[in-house]
Amino acid sequence: MARRRQPRRIARPTRRARRAPPARPGAPAGTPAPGRAETLEGTVVFRVPFPEQLDDLKGMSPIIVKQPYHIDYVHSFGQDSPFFAGLANRRLLGTRCPRCDYTYATPRLSCMVCGSETDWVDLPKTGRVHTFTTCYFGSEEFLPECPFSLILVEFEGADTLFLARLVGAQPKEIRVGMEVEARFLRNAKFKPTDVYFVPRRP
Repeated sequence: MARRRQPRRIARPTRRARRAPPARPGAPAGTPAPGRAETLEGTVVFRVPFPEQLDDLKGMSPIIVKQPYHIDYVHSFGQDSPFFAGLANRRLLGTRCPRCDYTYATPRLSCMVCGSETDWVDLPKTGRVHTFTTCYFGSEEFLPECPFSLILVEFEGADTLFLARLVGAQPKEIRVGMEVEARFLRNAKFKPTDVYFVPRRP
């Protein structure tokens, strides 16, 4: 019985992967090549040219990438928590030593004079400028607000000074001895900037 001849299979050429277009001549390393940009978790992935000879890597331009960065910073106010709770309720709190009657405008858990534990007390919402400075440059958070003025406030009955921002007065209008009064942010952020001062109006 004759064997049945199997049909001849014709091998088809395999499809070659499409090569990425080369980077633009003269473009620095890390420059995306023409065409649709690839992404990896929202970060653009660049096609970086690689030389055939490893010795050429010595002249390679630095790779510069830009990607989102986020971090949650968790910390405790500890012994100063009542101070920030007071600001959220429009109250300015300091501490007083029951032994030597020394009052701190900037709260302290223990007295710097005798070491005794202090008590929380209300501070006046009015005071006077002891000294001041105007900031024309600041950190990234405060840079858009420059220039701004900082003052050291002296309160009646307090033995130390309180650092805060003065709002509503031009730098040339601020003077030592100027009467000021406290204002509070409507929505507290639990930051020292929850309280600020303005010139006291007659």
